[in-house]
Amino acid sequence: MEKEMLDTINKLKKEKNAVILAHYYVDGEVQAIADYVGDSFYLSRIAAETDADVILFCGVSFMGESAKILSPEKRVVMADELADCPMAHMVELEKIQEVRQQYPDVAVVCYVNSTAEIKTAADVCVTSSNAVKVVKALPAKQIFFVPDNNLGRYVADQLPEKEFIFHDGFCHVHVSIQREAVIKAKEAHPEALVLAHPECTQDVLELADYIGSTSGIIDYATKSQNREFIICTEMGIFYELGQKNPDKRFYAVGHRQFCHNMKRITLDKVVNALETLEPQVLLDEKTMEAARAPLARMLELAGK
Repeated sequence: MEKEMLDTINKLKKEKNAVILAHYYVDGEVQAIADYVGDSFYLSRIAAETDADVILFCGVSFMGESAKILSPEKRVVMADELADCPMAHMVELEKIQEVRQQYPDVAVVCYVNSTAEIKTAADVCVTSSNAVKVVKALPAKQIFFVPDNNLGRYVADQLPEKEFIFHDGFCHVHVSIQREAVIKAKEAHPEALVLAHPECTQDVLELADYIGSTSGIIDYATKSQNREFIICTEMGIFYELGQKNPDKRFYAVGHRQFCHNMKRITLDKVVNALETLEPQVLLDEKTMEAARAPLARMLELAGK
């Protein structure tokens, strides 16, 4: 990165009293200039606690919406307004209403990878790093988990005392990681441990030595005595893995571990967003108030 661009970003951040939040899946050069880099749970906590006037989000739209919901008085700006998460749109309010009618005592558990509208219909939100803890703490026995089918099934496996109703949403990046490709990677790197995100399909998770969120995968690899790892999640995570573990080797499973939405975010777009404070995340008060309750409950049950 050119020093001139870094100086520009730092100057604009100071002028606008802005903080830059970036998800592990954006390009490494964007992570390098962020004030905070993390998974969805960590970034939602930062958004709720920051003293900055402006939150610049280097991630996809549902993340910016969550930041706005948790900090409605802040100006939340997206680095790219078209960076979106297809899975966030894979469930509709009508489906939630239908399940509530069929199961009156059900708790609707909404993965944070969802739109603000869907959050308004949920009892609690979860991220991949806290889903098991949060769902376990719920008094309800019946759980409708939306929108991700694979994460829902992973949580259900950990909590046999609960009765789960699954939705059919999925992450296109994680379902593209095939069991056969993982087996081939293990054959090519027999000493490597397999670290997988719970959005992967169950047949892939069965091959994993560790299953966890992006931050969980990074922590596990960093603390492990092992020197080689096969990574079953989006490849943006390789930047932080390399930063924290320069002496270890990390291998992808295949070339499709790539979220084109996350990769829309560039340093030029970061500079433009800081200069213009646009595109801004705008939500109506009613939606924010209704969506804030399940997000706040998540933070409460997961513990700060």
